[in-house]
Amino acid sequence: MIKLHDKYFKPYLSETEILSAVKDLADKIAIDYKDEVPIFVGVLNGAFMFVSDFLKSYPHPCEVSFVKMSSYGGLTSTGIVETLLDVSEDIEDRSVIVLEDIIDTGRTLQELIHMFSNINVKEFKIASLFYKSEIYNGEYTIDYVGIEIPNKFIVGYGLDYNELGRNLKEVYQLNQKHMINLVLFGKPGAGKGTQAQFLKDQYNLEHISTGDLFRFNMKNDTDLGKLAKSYIDNGDLVPDEVTIKMLEDAVDKNPDASGFIFDGFPRTTAQAEALDKFLATKNMKIDATIALEADDEILIQRLLERGKVSGRSDDQDEDKIRNRFDEYNQKTAPLKDFYEAQGKFHRVNGIGAIDEITMRLGKVIEEL
Repeated sequence: MIKLHDKYFKPYLSETEILSAVKDLADKIAIDYKDEVPIFVGVLNGAFMFVSDFLKSYPHPCEVSFVKMSSYGGLTSTGIVETLLDVSEDIEDRSVIVLEDIIDTGRTLQELIHMFSNINVKEFKIASLFYKSEIYNGEYTIDYVGIEIPNKFIVGYGLDYNELGRNLKEVYQLNQKHMINLVLFGKPGAGKGTQAQFLKDQYNLEHISTGDLFRFNMKNDTDLGKLAKSYIDNGDLVPDEVTIKMLEDAVDKNPDASGFIFDGFPRTTAQAEALDKFLATKNMKIDATIALEADDEILIQRLLERGKVSGRSDDQDEDKIRNRFDEYNQKTAPLKDFYEAQGKFHRVNGIGAIDEITMRLGKVIEEL
């Protein structure tokens, strides 16, 4: 996938597929106009690549001109078509074939028809490389079509998203996967933090670590931070409702996220139920819980090595490490049952190279 501005796009049409469609268009039009010299009118900005490759494939004499029009802002059509560069007027009694990069609603086409209706051309035809038939209003005939595509936003080969992507040789489609929300489990040393960062970047997810949330709220002296600190200072556990409220705030601060990775929460069945209840108010749900699993002895050696670098006392004492593992087993066992009953629990081998583990996690996510 590629990222343009704030959106992710996935491969849709290869350069080979596009050039093949362009050649087919050129061949069809060449049959109809082999005995005259037509004028091809490219619609800028989007059609510049299409026009260039089309002319290379067109085998007979021809002329070319351009108009510049615009009806898109971001991902959607504004409904207002601006004519920014008009076609020259020496085209009377000539056959004109407009070369459009894409026709969807037909608003730009309507303006083109209006423009040429005031000029006494011999013949007027429309050729579009890409065509979204399901949303086209059908008012005018599209004489030549390269590739019919679904109503999905695309970039590349002249098409842009807020001016980025025009230079791509291939065409990419907006990645509109359903929101993915994950709970990531793993014993200390299993690599949750490392893998969470890769998943965050690859799938445009927000990583919400309860440890980070507590540190942020207490460091910034927020109301929730003060409340949590009061419990901690008294030696009490922070109530679930306080943690959930921190999670709610973190989710609300990221309305454009493609999903969330919850790390460190839930730790109990009651917390899992509370998380489900909260997500339901947002029309969201947990899609999968993934446990990074590894042999205890391997993890102990990892943590001991990490402790030499980090200086963390709990990573330098094998007995303390084993106690943390026991606590993890006790707390997560009921959670495994809870999510397995929902068909959402997945085990992933956490031993191996980092990229190998990332691929294993990605396979689980891609199958959701």
